[in-house]
Amino acid sequence: MDDEAEAIPVDFNEHTATQAVQDGFGKTPDPRLHEILTALTRHLHDFVRETRPSIQEWEQAIQFLTAVGQTCTDTRQEFVLLSDVLGVSMLVETLNEREGGTESTVLGPFHMVDSPPRALGDSIDLVGEAEPCVVSGRVLDTDGAPLPDAKVDVWQCNEQGFYDVQQPGVQPSGNGRGLFHTDTEGRFRFRTVVPSHYPIPTDGPVGRLLEATGRHPYRPAHIHFIVQADGHTPLTTHVFVAGSPYLDSDAVFAVKQSLVVDFTESDDEEEAARHAVQAPFRHAEFDLVLNREPTR
Repeated sequence: MDDEAEAIPVDFNEHTATQAVQDGFGKTPDPRLHEILTALTRHLHDFVRETRPSIQEWEQAIQFLTAVGQTCTDTRQEFVLLSDVLGVSMLVETLNEREGGTESTVLGPFHMVDSPPRALGDSIDLVGEAEPCVVSGRVLDTDGAPLPDAKVDVWQCNEQGFYDVQQPGVQPSGNGRGLFHTDTEGRFRFRTVVPSHYPIPTDGPVGRLLEATGRHPYRPAHIHFIVQADGHTPLTTHVFVAGSPYLDSDAVFAVKQSLVVDFTESDDEEEAARHAVQAPFRHAEFDLVLNREPTR
């Protein structure tokens, strides 16, 4: 008889369960996958032993996760939203962050469509909202050298707190979005509006979770950035509007003090003309710093 035929089964109980499942993953050929599954089993089983859920509670948990998956669409990622409100997204960002560059934050659930390519100085406000805003700055390396031709992907909500994908037929596709390339001095600039604070979507299972736990769903006003340059680690971050409500209680825990920027009001008509806007307007200026890719 072979070894499998002679093996004596081990009773699956509270004390043997974790080892039995970890042994089941023992032949996983990918070492990293094996490490992750072994740790996941250990922590998940410890959680179950600690909380001792009833069968009904376990079924409710499965139904909740099923509903999260069923809520995902081409323009909405409810699992990302769940990761965000549990602080997992920001924890992953924090653990992977390297010193020297601009601090990173979560991607968020609304980077679901390609940002349209735009020329420097173009407006990403396609509907002509009330108060114009100019955003400008530089993309630099950690030595302060400019990074020309860096990609600067931006997206934001409108003055009412909605992204284009949330209002099809109301906002034109691509409103609040743009893909720019820095000039020879590493500079970027675009016209827009000051975004509003807003609630994350609450009409799905993640919203019901927040309601059940007494948490508010609001995010402070911000603009998203993904910045990429050859030889450098891509950066995913936000710039937050100074003075916005909820800076101290962001629903997805993404605020970092270094990313809070003044959007100052200017009445300078000559400066407004240089930026092709009408005075008064708001202006935010800041640098985005990329770390070099680690050497292998």
